[in-house]
Amino acid sequence: MMLSQRHFAGVIKIVRFNVQFYLLSTLGLLAVIFLVVSRWLPPWLEWMVLCGAAVMAFWTLSSLFASWYVYDHVGVTRWQWLRNQLPVPPHQWANIHAGLDESTPALRKLFPQSEGSVVDIYDSGEMTEPSIARARQMYPSTEPFNPGKYDSLPLPDDVCDAVFLLFAVHEIRIAEHRTELLRETARVLREMGGVVLVEHLRDWKNFLAFGPGFLHFHSKRSWLRSIRDAGLSVEQESQITPLVQCFVLRKTNQ
Repeated sequence: MMLSQRHFAGVIKIVRFNVQFYLLSTLGLLAVIFLVVSRWLPPWLEWMVLCGAAVMAFWTLSSLFASWYVYDHVGVTRWQWLRNQLPVPPHQWANIHAGLDESTPALRKLFPQSEGSVVDIYDSGEMTEPSIARARQMYPSTEPFNPGKYDSLPLPDDVCDAVFLLFAVHEIRIAEHRTELLRETARVLREMGGVVLVEHLRDWKNFLAFGPGFLHFHSKRSWLRSIRDAGLSVEQESQITPLVQCFVLRKTNQ
């Protein structure tokens, strides 16, 4: 891969996964330019169309910049920063993903003396966003995995020192089902083990960056409710960037 491509690999993937959004935005802006140049609209309507186009252009560009900043510039998905989240490297871990696995190779490098297993919980009926289906087609998993469900992980009780949920659980759209998955992670977790949950939040910063797309994320209040109801508690909370939050969770009955 060329150097310039590596510098923009993350944002290129985001565009490919959400190609319909960016294509429609581009066509919409071109249509506005055509209408303004042709002078077909009355002045008051032209002003409204231009305001709408300005907002559309801002969120299109801001989402591209935010994606580049998070995934390419800071390199959140290179996962080197995960070492600081776990005081002791895990001997046995599980990586739970929703059909797009870009973290397992990094985890194996981060914890070379450990044993890791991978579970794919993708369910087309549960995860209805076209972007995730498109991502699965474009980047099929290269790591062996076991299929699972949000309420039934194919792992025995008390087996993992760490469970990784990295940009995956937000794809489960029903809050009760997210709670069920977190409850399953508590089941497979050893007494002193930790769950590492990494997500964008539905907050004003992600709204500024992604516009209406921030509705694809979930609020901090919703996450905390699911964590509590699953029998887990937040031991550590870190802001990896202003747009990405990391929670390290423990069993509450310790």
